[in-house]
Amino acid sequence: MPAFRSALRQTIGLTLLRVVVGIIFVLHGAQKTFEQTFPGVQGFFESLGIPLAAVAAPAVSLLELVGGVLLIVGAFTRIIAALLTINMIVAIATFHAALGFFVDAGGYEFVLLLAAAAIAIALIGPGTFSVDELIASARRRRAAVVAAPEPVAV
Repeated sequence: MPAFRSALRQTIGLTLLRVVVGIIFVLHGAQKTFEQTFPGVQGFFESLGIPLAAVAAPAVSLLELVGGVLLIVGAFTRIIAALLTINMIVAIATFHAALGFFVDAGGYEFVLLLAAAAIAIALIGPGTFSVDELIASARRRRAAVVAAPEPVAV
């Protein structure tokens, strides 16, 4: 029974982490997409010297928006979390690092936390309560049915 409780706590903890990080990315992606708009984000990226800002602006905005939704439901979790980690590392390197550590000065404190959370999710996976696990479970059931020996008539 204690092992079950431990596994359940881990599952709930991972799900909570994945959903909260997903919500944060959805809101930041929505802000970039609908408030700042792609041209606004592109202009900001250009001011930072980010190459291909016209491509990077919608890519980053939509990665955060759609990727956040995918994290919430646990679909394509490892790939999305890895991409979001890279996104946060680039954000630190191109903007936040120069402003210091603390978030109140625009520093990298919060972005580093998001990067760490995203890489943890990428490494651990989506957990039990996810679309990825539903798909994997269905595949395991299908494989078990295919691998099951045919009944022998006697």
